[in-house]
Amino acid sequence: MAAPSHGAVVVGVGRTAQALSVVRTAAAEAAAHRRPLHLVHAFNWAATSGPAPAGGTRIDAESVLEHAGTIVADTAPQVPVSGEIVEGSPVEALLRAADAAFLVALGDGGMATCPACVPADAPAVELAARAGCPVLVGRSEPAPPGPLLVGWDGSPGSRATLGYAFDCAERRGARLLAVRVVEPERRDGDDGVLEEAVNRHATRHPRVAADCQTVRGDPRDVLLDRSRSAQLAVVGARGDGPVQSSLGEVSQALLYHSPAPLIVVRGLDPGAGDGP
Repeated sequence: MAAPSHGAVVVGVGRTAQALSVVRTAAAEAAAHRRPLHLVHAFNWAATSGPAPAGGTRIDAESVLEHAGTIVADTAPQVPVSGEIVEGSPVEALLRAADAAFLVALGDGGMATCPACVPADAPAVELAARAGCPVLVGRSEPAPPGPLLVGWDGSPGSRATLGYAFDCAERRGARLLAVRVVEPERRDGDDGVLEEAVNRHATRHPRVAADCQTVRGDPRDVLLDRSRSAQLAVVGARGDGPVQSSLGEVSQALLYHSPAPLIVVRGLDPGAGDGP
């Protein structure tokens, strides 16, 4: 399989304009994958009468969900939508939802436009590092009508990520740009391996126009540069290594600095992208 075969697209809904803008992004993704959309708003409210907590009142929370539902109706009226208000941490609420979700989505908290202003434990970073399914991180500015960018390094995780990216590109009607970056000091005898991997998927996705680039440089810098003209960037959570719950350097760089919406691919069968 190229993507999880169950669940809804789940989106964390906040009060700010940037937090609400990701609802549009998530609704479009749900429509593309023919999935329902589930809205989650998490905060702490007072169980009894008295001063409202910092998160506002229950009525305020219901108003936030109602507004988000209106956004979904305007963006993707064909998408079935449901909503939920939960008490507690938004990150923990979305992590619980990720266990049964096709995709979870949230805004980046402004990190793409002001990375120095965002703490390392920002919700988008925590969710991308810990969720059990792919994580979509939305941006405040609209993406250009460019290709769908995917990074590939030959690891099992990147092979599954490539399959996921092909599926996303086909559903969006987008061109795919697959990039393999070879570090300058590395001797590379694997010319053509990216093309072989892309061709295997192209036979199953004949409607996707795919381009390949193998370049030398720092993977973080190269992919970040390519992401500036992409409508969506797709990257595996990490390369090969012993720590399964962390983000790699490339996924962190794109998460913090890329202006494009980003899907950090997690929770897929590593053998899913091996092709026929």
